[in-house]
Amino acid sequence: MKEKPAGLLTAVKSNWKTPAPGRYMTFREILSFSMGSMGEKLVSYCVSQLIISIGNVIIGNTIGIEPGAMYVIYLIGVASGFPLTALRAKMIDNTRSMKGKYRPYIVTMGIPTTVLGILFMYMPYERMTSFGKCLAVLLCNIGFQFFFYFYTDVFDSMINVLSPNSIERSDVLSVKSVIENFSPSIANILLPLAAKWITGENTLYNMQVYRTLYPPMLVLGFALSLVAYVNTEEKIVQAKTHVIRVRFSDAFRAIAHNRYFWIISLAGWLGFLESSNANILGWMYNYQNACSEVQYAVITAIVGNASFWPNLVAPFFIRKYGKKKVLVVTNVMNVFFLLLMLPVVRKAGQPGIVWALVGCLFINNFITSLGHLLGPGIQADIRDYQQYVTGERIDGMFAVVGLIGNVVSLATGSVLPAIYSRSGLNAETAIALGYDGANVYHVLYNTGYFVKICSVLVLASVVGAALNVIPYFFYDLTETDQKGMVQVLKIRALFEDHANGVLSDRALVETVDIIRDAEAFGNETPAALPPADGTSRKELKARQKEIKEHNEKIAIGKRVLTELRRFETKEAEQTLEFAWQIEKAGPDGFLSLPLPDKAQIKAMPRETPAQREARRNRLMQRESFATAARAARKFYPEGLVPFDNAVLDALFKAEDDNALALRHAMAALKRAKEKRLPEAAAAAKAQIRQLKTEERAIAAKIKKASEEYTVYYRAAKPYMDACKLLRQSESYRRLDEITALYDGAKARIANEDADE
Repeated sequence: MKEKPAGLLTAVKSNWKTPAPGRYMTFREILSFSMGSMGEKLVSYCVSQLIISIGNVIIGNTIGIEPGAMYVIYLIGVASGFPLTALRAKMIDNTRSMKGKYRPYIVTMGIPTTVLGILFMYMPYERMTSFGKCLAVLLCNIGFQFFFYFYTDVFDSMINVLSPNSIERSDVLSVKSVIENFSPSIANILLPLAAKWITGENTLYNMQVYRTLYPPMLVLGFALSLVAYVNTEEKIVQAKTHVIRVRFSDAFRAIAHNRYFWIISLAGWLGFLESSNANILGWMYNYQNACSEVQYAVITAIVGNASFWPNLVAPFFIRKYGKKKVLVVTNVMNVFFLLLMLPVVRKAGQPGIVWALVGCLFINNFITSLGHLLGPGIQADIRDYQQYVTGERIDGMFAVVGLIGNVVSLATGSVLPAIYSRSGLNAETAIALGYDGANVYHVLYNTGYFVKICSVLVLASVVGAALNVIPYFFYDLTETDQKGMVQVLKIRALFEDHANGVLSDRALVETVDIIRDAEAFGNETPAALPPADGTSRKELKARQKEIKEHNEKIAIGKRVLTELRRFETKEAEQTLEFAWQIEKAGPDGFLSLPLPDKAQIKAMPRETPAQREARRNRLMQRESFATAARAARKFYPEGLVPFDNAVLDALFKAEDDNALALRHAMAALKRAKEKRLPEAAAAAKAQIRQLKTEERAIAAKIKKASEEYTVYYRAAKPYMDACKLLRQSESYRRLDEITALYDGAKARIANEDADE
């Protein structure tokens, strides 16, 4: 997105339906994804305020559940998320559909999320006991744990599969963030004004406000999110014939070796206190009468606008400095800007002080948003790294392994309620101040306690921000590394598809071009950046940019050449020799082969990258053998029975054919209705019913066959991996044969493009 306005307009016109060279998303897709995300953000704006959390103003201040009880139902709600998240991840990773891995769930999870949000609004809390309120909120939140988090995860994760280009992801996320934030920004402005109109009072803590506004917002948001469902296409760098069925234990073992996942996760776990100050502005308005409802609408617009500007500069900073530097610098700055809030909240009650708080929050939100924009891009890079290291794309299972963070949250979740209580936000203080104690938040009407409580929360945020930044110093996955890994994944997919006889012309041409670039640049030595020796600044920057881009091609080329030569090292020869032994032993005999013990493997040399990879692979292989042995004893006591992959292939083809026929039948029904042909419409409806019946039958057969494959995969994984490795090594030796197909493939592509 570096073009100037005129150039950008030209680019939009020429690449509206066709991606630009080196890119994967059309401008139509980018806009549709962003508009759909704007709808999802509107749904999220409403539902996120209904999720149990300490300090939640709707559940606490409005419904009237005190912090101690809220923490108890919070624990139960989080615990319910464990099995539901595991189910969600299994569904994502084992989804195979013409519509993609994520897109189908925009509909199937968006509808129940919307319905459940509306149901939450209309619970008769005014007539409920304290226990009844807690039970109603808890049951709704258990539903949100599955449907809402599934729905939001789709939009957070779709960028992982819409493009394998890390820079393009960052650009798209920047555009998406600009557009999607319109819905919560407008909602923040209108909410206090609408609240005054609905209740006649200067307060947001009235259930009628949310019952009036949230249902139409939820419906509108869901309807808008369907734009992304209709107009985007998922793209995963993976062989066409690749089939995967994942279990939690397998995913955990695979992700256990992904150090970048643990670095990013640890940053989140350590920074659990960083958002402690989140409610201070709202409290100052509602309890200290710091401003009018019109002023508060302006204030929320200003504070919300702080997250807009980072969207414009984030791509520039990412290109210039890389994600790691931006992450570290923004998080360090955040610590200092949070401290600026301390002297401000200590002057609560003074006229106009709310505007000083607005200034602090604007700066803080600007810095925080700049760092948060990197989150989805980093998560996508981490998943590419996972696929590069293990060969498997297990996006959904990252959420399951991330449940460890929920365990951490259960341990740390009691800290904030304790801070609230010790600072004076408790029933005893409320009663001592003359309130009835039914709603402990009435303590905040007292300026002295308001200052005390808010000061403590600001300091807690500072501590959280300081802890949050530490792990980022260990994150070293660069944009160049990610580009190189994606190139390698394309090469692996090419060889696997070639071995299985399903190679496409476009994949062949693209991958051979990658290999030729690597041969041209991979053996060069990176050049040093030129010093400022009297050259003009403009010329110097241009020269430096040229050298950086050339050095990047060299780094990527070296990684690609290393991949192409991966079977030529001494360590690879030993690995292939053992793979031959496994294949020779067969499915029934490979488990009897002797394996080195863990101590011997850990004693292997690790001076070179090849040695470290061989050591890591042996450790993973040993774990795989142990898992296979357990599965074989349990499911195949009389010996392994090979699974016929042709069964799944036939079912997948039947599923695709059915989906295509259903699409045509839907189009026929639409045409019949438009032309007012009742007989044709009836025939189309009958065909649709029949196809949907067939769809359910095929889905049931796929589920049964997939479960059988999952069992066999676990029991035979070392054998299957060995066979795959041997086929891969054979394909790598036939590189010249594959590249000889290049000219013919390129000519066929040119003819196809000319026909179009």
